[in-house]
Amino acid sequence: MSEIRDTLFSQMPSIGGMRGQLVNRTRGDKYIWGIVVLLSLISILVVYSATGSLAYKMYKGNTNVYLFKQVSFSLVGLLVIYFLHRINYTIFSRVATILFLISIPLLLYTLFFGARINDGSRWIKLPIINMTIQTSDLAKLALFMYISRLLSKKQEMIKDFKKGFIPVVTPVLIICALIMPANLSNALLTGATALLLMFIGRVSIKHILMTIGVALIPVALIIMVAVFTYDGKQSDETKKAGIAEKAKSFGRIGTWVRRVQDFMYAKDNETPYQVQQAKIAIANGSVLVGLGPGNSRQRNFLPQAYNDFIYSIIIEEYGLLGGAFMIFIYLVFLFRCIRIFRRCPYAFGAFLALGLSFTLVIQAVANMAVNVNLVPVTGVTLPLVSMGGSSFLFTCGAIGIILSVARNVEQMEGKVEPVAVTQPVPEEPVKPVEQKS
Repeated sequence: MSEIRDTLFSQMPSIGGMRGQLVNRTRGDKYIWGIVVLLSLISILVVYSATGSLAYKMYKGNTNVYLFKQVSFSLVGLLVIYFLHRINYTIFSRVATILFLISIPLLLYTLFFGARINDGSRWIKLPIINMTIQTSDLAKLALFMYISRLLSKKQEMIKDFKKGFIPVVTPVLIICALIMPANLSNALLTGATALLLMFIGRVSIKHILMTIGVALIPVALIIMVAVFTYDGKQSDETKKAGIAEKAKSFGRIGTWVRRVQDFMYAKDNETPYQVQQAKIAIANGSVLVGLGPGNSRQRNFLPQAYNDFIYSIIIEEYGLLGGAFMIFIYLVFLFRCIRIFRRCPYAFGAFLALGLSFTLVIQAVANMAVNVNLVPVTGVTLPLVSMGGSSFLFTCGAIGIILSVARNVEQMEGKVEPVAVTQPVPEEPVKPVEQKS
């Protein structure tokens, strides 16, 4: 009997062996893998805390519903990252055009026939699984894959306006124009990220400045309308709502104008309800430690505490130190992605890793800025932390692609043995250089 038991245990993999197999199968930047796991754990804790009261109300006292949902999304997201990072990143260059062309009719369908949530038509509902997806997330992923491909192929003529700049900027204008009617902030962030990537891709600075000038025209018009239609005596909410009501015939202009007016003119007792509650949540958290995990008070009053305003809950429960730690995590993520960009010998992989990292970090900065009332309210989530949904899964997809680039860089440097299904595909050996002033 003892011999059988000894044989059985000898055939079982040891903890060290299991760890070795896991390390061998998960390649790419280990710091990024650690950041993904860390943010997923933070997300589970904070979402569970922020949704406690909501789950109690919606599910008759069962406060664990959203916890299980978030754990499920985190596991699915990790699987998405794992499978995408095993794919050679050059395959994404082949499918970039197809995904970009698919995203255009999807955005058009969403704009006219999408599900309207919070006065915005940004989602389409999948009939079988009864889940809504935000098509702009797919469009952004496809856009950065596509312009990374264009930038890598047009490096020799990138300074030319007709042959280099127009083919690269046209897809950006199309996607941003289709996103803007339902989500202006998302369109502006996408355009800003694309222009930053173009700058690194050696696009002429004067062409970029010209594009910025054109993009600022609608923003300037909204600010002008907000300034000229605001009267100091009309500071009560009913008068503001009346101005917004007249502008409803022009889409969401009324909402944009009201948000700008609230940000520019509203006093402490006139600020939007969600901004007030976010400020109270931040004030509840001390400098070093906050109220502690699960002890948030404002989760019962703050709308979208588990989504758009989750950073306020983090500061309330973990203090300003916890909020600063979140900023540090995203900065480390950006630094590691820049390192991948510098090490990648091929232009497409370098642009792809940098473009996707820019869009995630800029989105995180925008979310944090809204929470601390540095910019007007927008509808962007905190990547990998806000409650799971289509945005969470597309974020995981973007990280999986970044790790795919990192994994293949390691293979080309000889740090890992190449796998048959991920042999490098021939690609133009053009490495981007730094922009000259």
